[in-house]
Amino acid sequence: VQLVESGGGSVQAGGSLKLSCAASGYIFIFRECRVGWHRQAPGKERVLISSIGSDGPTFYEDSVKGRFTISLDDAKNTLYLEMNSLNTEDAAVYFCWAQCGRTIEYWGQGTQVTVSS
Repeated sequence: VQLVESGGGSVQAGGSLKLSCAASGYIFIFRECRVGWHRQAPGKERVLISSIGSDGPTFYEDSVKGRFTISLDDAKNTLYLEMNSLNTEDAAVYFCWAQCGRTIEYWGQGTQVTVSS
């Protein structure tokens, strides 16, 4: 199973980016697993910021509520994270993630998001 992120980059504060995560090797990953996005800023722990799955409600970490939107396209086997009103605290490496069952996790390689003031 591979998760490949894209869409990261540099943006000014107040700007927007849309991240994509293309999955391969597991056709029904977005139907059968909880999937989402983590981020890790320099010197900080990796944090789950949003997730979606048939096992429960869509989750958003408090700092991104109302600004970020998670979505998926089954036909393209792709997960998205639309990020609006970005601020400098959103700068981090963003990781696509899938949890399939209790013990199986898959991770993407990460994509860098830089926000300048």
